Amino acid sequence: MPIPEFIVETRKKIGTDLMWIPAVTAVVLRDSTDDSPWAVPDVLLVKRSDNGAWTPVTGICDPGEEPHHAAVREVEEETGIAASAAALLGVGAVGPVVHANGDNATYMSVAIRLEADNPAAEPKVGDDENTETGWFSIAQMPVTDPKWRLVIADAVAQRKHPAAFTPRMGFSKR
Repeated sequence: MPIPEFIVETRKKIGTDLMWIPAVTAVVLRDSTDDSPWAVPDVLLVKRSDNGAWTPVTGICDPGEEPHHAAVREVEEETGIAASAAALLGVGAVGPVVHANGDNATYMSVAIRLEADNPAAEPKVGDDENTETGWFSIAQMPVTDPKWRLVIADAVAQRKHPAAFTPRMGFSKR
């Protein structure tokens, strides 16, 4: 479902005016299927139907929904992959964004690392938000946007060294 019903109803009242929306970025990792000693994790990615970009799974939290529950739900809806929340990676504002339909939004995105419940499971396109899905080695992923590359790198760093991890998304030492 591309636009949640509560957003549709709110848009009837405010039109395309700027809206502040709670969202999640779900970075799903699994151990590499490459058995070499220098193998890096695989990341689950989706190719967005609106702009053709490869990204982690993203989505809007339903009213009252915990972000980690939203991340798990969005991953299952968009890819068919069952996953479990493993760590908070950061919280930060994304936008403002002007969508193709003219809607203006800024997202308060909670980035969460998830682990695939069945790492051998192959993803499938679950809705019309995406045209492709797949597992990619982080060394060869098709992600080009720096903000997504940062959050994926943070997921890998947090997974490898959880005690030493410091979030970068939404965090500034000013």
